[in-house]
Amino acid sequence: MQSAFGLSIPMTLEDVCHPQKMALLVYDMQVGIAQQLFNAVEFIQQVKQVVDVARSHQMRVFFSRHTTLPKEIAGVSQLKGAMALQRVTTVAEVQPNFLPDSAAHAVVPDLAPLPSEVAFDKLTMSAFVGSYLDLALRDARIEAIAIVGAVLEFGIEPTVRHAADLGYVPVLISDACYSFSEQNRTTSLAALQSTSLIADINTFHTTLDRVHQNEADAI
Repeated sequence: MQSAFGLSIPMTLEDVCHPQKMALLVYDMQVGIAQQLFNAVEFIQQVKQVVDVARSHQMRVFFSRHTTLPKEIAGVSQLKGAMALQRVTTVAEVQPNFLPDSAAHAVVPDLAPLPSEVAFDKLTMSAFVGSYLDLALRDARIEAIAIVGAVLEFGIEPTVRHAADLGYVPVLISDACYSFSEQNRTTSLAALQSTSLIADINTFHTTLDRVHQNEADAI
């Protein structure tokens, strides 16, 4: 931690791993998305490791859900984006695959939110656009947000950048963020080094435990 002009400036993972000041965002771990992931079962368990650690430390946990609207009510950016993602050339071919309350829209069962947690819907790639996430975090005096889920190069990267622009310290748990290729992963992680702290599952777990023990010893 560095100090300047009356500010404490976090520099390391240990500086921000305080459950009272950090939240976990589980990004778009939905049934319909998991069906598109190679080795989905194994990846879901990697994400679950992080969720379990956060829960054990009583960290606030938020789940985002990518949502599509019926084509008849969707707007220009939604239809254009759907055509690109689904690799079709006409609106008529677009399938609204993540309608609210559809089976594909739900969070995968192994990661189902607890009654003390929330899942929120979004139409955009950034989890902060049009959602209550920023307000909820600020109201809880959260300063850092750990992020896991799918997919790193599509939605997680813009969410990390948006979090940094809003003044949070993003913590990217790299091996709990899915990428469709190692090239994509390498490119995204390199691009996000200047705006986030990057750790793996084990480092995140051990750092949280160490900070918790240090705080307990100080009492």
